[in-house]
Amino acid sequence: MAVREDLPDLIAELNAQWHRLAVGNGIIGEDGVFLIDVAGHWTGCAPRRWTRVRLTGQWDLAGVLGARPGQPEFVTLATDGSTLIGVTTEEDEVWFTLLDHLAERQEAAAQVAARETPREREAAWAALLQGPGPSTGLREMWAHGLALNQATPDDLRARLLGLSHFLLWRHLPTAVVEAAMVHPEWKLRQLLAEAQPNITAEQWARLILGEQESRHRWILTMFAADRRAELTDAAYEQLATDPSARVREEAARLPGLPVRILTALAVDVDPSVRASACRRAWPHLDTPARRALLGDPYGKVRIEALLQYHQEHPMPRSVFDTAELTDHAVGTGRLERGLAEHLAHHGNPAQRCSLAGNPHLDPDLVILLAQDSDENVRSVVAIRSDLTEGQRADIPVDFDPRGHHYPLDWVMALHQDPGAMRRLAASTHPLVRRSVARARRLPPDVVERLARDEDRVVQLFLAESCDDAPADMLLRVWQWWTGSLSTPDRPHGHPNFPRRDLLRYADDPNPRMRQLALGDPELTAELVERFSRDSDEEVRHRAATDLRLTPASAVRLRRPTRTNACAARLRGTPDCPRGC
Repeated sequence: MAVREDLPDLIAELNAQWHRLAVGNGIIGEDGVFLIDVAGHWTGCAPRRWTRVRLTGQWDLAGVLGARPGQPEFVTLATDGSTLIGVTTEEDEVWFTLLDHLAERQEAAAQVAARETPREREAAWAALLQGPGPSTGLREMWAHGLALNQATPDDLRARLLGLSHFLLWRHLPTAVVEAAMVHPEWKLRQLLAEAQPNITAEQWARLILGEQESRHRWILTMFAADRRAELTDAAYEQLATDPSARVREEAARLPGLPVRILTALAVDVDPSVRASACRRAWPHLDTPARRALLGDPYGKVRIEALLQYHQEHPMPRSVFDTAELTDHAVGTGRLERGLAEHLAHHGNPAQRCSLAGNPHLDPDLVILLAQDSDENVRSVVAIRSDLTEGQRADIPVDFDPRGHHYPLDWVMALHQDPGAMRRLAASTHPLVRRSVARARRLPPDVVERLARDEDRVVQLFLAESCDDAPADMLLRVWQWWTGSLSTPDRPHGHPNFPRRDLLRYADDPNPRMRQLALGDPELTAELVERFSRDSDEEVRHRAATDLRLTPASAVRLRRPTRTNACAARLRGTPDCPRGC
């Protein structure tokens, strides 16, 4: 059924027509509840995201669910999945498409498709490619799918360059990286430098030095420095003498830069280059070169030189008050006792936070800051490496377990010390225990303690990082963790994860546990069929990859039981008749 857009009071008419169809065909249940998808424009036959709703006294679907009032785009479904109404705007009309008996339609289509002969299958693929070509959006989705598919051959991956940005984030073979390096699109070469994990030192050199525009060389050198990439000696030489000061400034940050080049950049004609090279070059500079940087006419260079100088010589308050130093000097440099006392008593909260992390701070000032009125200051003190665990436990802090926290470097440095790991695993501070859990190997008693930790993130990190993580804990983490980790496929891919006797979870109420049953070597074809009809989408998806699944069930999975996401746009086809 179609309604012309030039009708007077169009929105009211559209709402009335939808309500008539919804009530007459059982979309709205006895309790007034129905399902609606308002995810936006349709880009393919992918499962929809349904929301349970009920109409209020002042409801209005056609006025709000679309690009503009009177141009609605939405799908409604009965809660039992039996009937669907799609509403879509085409040119100067709004179409209402009704599909009833969905389960019967899809079961019949599945049975027909399962009996498809090779010739019919070939004809179906040929028909797909006849007539108007696929839309830009559909072609983009195809490219993304091929880029993410691990089975895609290398020669096809090279042809996907420029078609899918997902491609360059995956570990690519050398031949595809080489093709990307000479691709004519600058944005693609830029993304290659930003994202591709498989770039050798020689490829980095050719990628950067092959750019004619200095701005491009600057950006690629910046990515190389950010990613701590290694380059060739010849590339270091050439970048250190690049005509662009911005390129030389970023080159000074490259981790593999030889000392002789680093010290040469510390006396570069451009002050931004000298400032960039100062910190790493300082230990290798002679006294005259250091004095030159301390007396540099440019303030940024002098400040960098002062920060390095006062790593060895305590900074007096007179220098701190006049040198326009940042809080970085308070947190890392050596301070004269008078300056440290002044900042501990009279510094602003930001300065006290920086001071609280200063490794050179006297113990009595550490104790003073542990009692600071500012929560942030106390939090910094609480993760210092020179505290006893008793002192750490006495500091009142409110740790947010949901926040993003990096592992503590000083704990990571002790991972090979069993005694330290044993002591720190009993810490009252969750971040200390989380950092212990990042160790690759741990003593058995430490593993046992951390596997029972009240902080679930400790268990998660143990599952991700520690090869000694126990099977029962890995199973617990699997039940609630559905995200991705830096170590691929953990906890499920952990060597200690249970692999046998998983069929006992076939009827578990938690769908995550039912997924495990699909990996049991004793799994039967009958169970695969049952799992293909599971209420959980991920369980059905895993069942779809099992070779024992019958053709009919495979088709049924391709056409979700609850909805065909293309229904409102497939008017005039056997699956979706034009009229209502």
